[in-house]
Amino acid sequence: MSTKSREVIWGGQIMGAKIRAEGARQRAQQAVREADRAEAEAWSVRMEGYGGPAQPSPTIAQCLNGRMGWLEVECNRCKTRASIPLDAIRRPPETPIWKLEASLKCRSCRKGRNAPAVHMIKLTESQSITPYKWVHPNEER
Repeated sequence: MSTKSREVIWGGQIMGAKIRAEGARQRAQQAVREADRAEAEAWSVRMEGYGGPAQPSPTIAQCLNGRMGWLEVECNRCKTRASIPLDAIRRPPETPIWKLEASLKCRSCRKGRNAPAVHMIKLTESQSITPYKWVHPNEER
């Protein structure tokens, strides 16, 4: 006489628990993605509609997780607009979006080493404005 092995007795319940855990993990990831997108959209509407305030803002990682991968900016002097991809910005993913504003400069109306600052307009899902032509500072235009 043989008895049932533990795998036969408990295997179905263990497998069911693993399946439920994986489903819950996927739902949690989807909920985080939706929350990140909602926060990025709220900040974007606040910036576009009111013109600010820029703080508090989502982080670069939250924007990318929420599929809002482009930042629209406008030059304060010449009013040139551009879309900047957030995944190309060389900053830690935990950096809030508002901290990028100080480092963004206009390339269209730059004179020597002086370049006017830009202000942020909104976050978008896709590129809606042609980006600046990327040039090296030592190159002639």
